Amino acid sequence: MSGQGSGGNVLAAVCSFIIPGLGQLVQGRLLPAFLFFVIVGVNYFFMVLIIPAVIGGIFHLWSIIDAARFKSMI
Repeated sequence: MSGQGSGGNVLAAVCSFIIPGLGQLVQGRLLPAFLFFVIVGVNYFFMVLIIPAVIGGIFHLWSIIDAARFKSMI
């Protein structure tokens, strides 16, 4: 059983650092992966407006932390 700080969670956090939501996808969590990818992607797309870039950065950081702290219920 993988706990917090396990190698799988570290890999997922690194994946989410590279592409938001990829860490959740590696963990098999499709809905959070899709939501993080879309929310961060849309906000980064409108980066020129400054506020979306800040919001995108916050969600990107949240996706990394979420992937690192995930605990499987199995």
